[in-house]
Amino acid sequence: MSFGKMNAIFTIYSSTPAKDAEGFATKDETLLATGRAYFEPKNGTEKWRSNAVFAEASALFRFRAIPGLNIDTTLFIVCNGERYNIISAENVRGKNMYFEVLAKKIDPSAC
Repeated sequence: MSFGKMNAIFTIYSSTPAKDAEGFATKDETLLATGRAYFEPKNGTEKWRSNAVFAEASALFRFRAIPGLNIDTTLFIVCNGERYNIISAENVRGKNMYFEVLAKKIDPSAC
């Protein structure tokens, strides 16, 4: 994938439960990586309609593999000020060069 198509800046975070000073449960977010990705929001194209397995996905990210970081569904992505839960992460062609991630946008009003 050419560098010109990777025009979205993204960050990958992990979320772990923690307790604050008063003993209340909170989520501790740790920044794992930042980089450039190809970002495609969900739309009504044939490509998205044929992907019925991941009907709840609202975005597609493609980015270069980050050495030492295993992308899985426990992580989340922040891109353009919006948060996305990772639904599926695939190592493209098994070559450890690119990842293709399907993600669901987190609605802040639902929290």
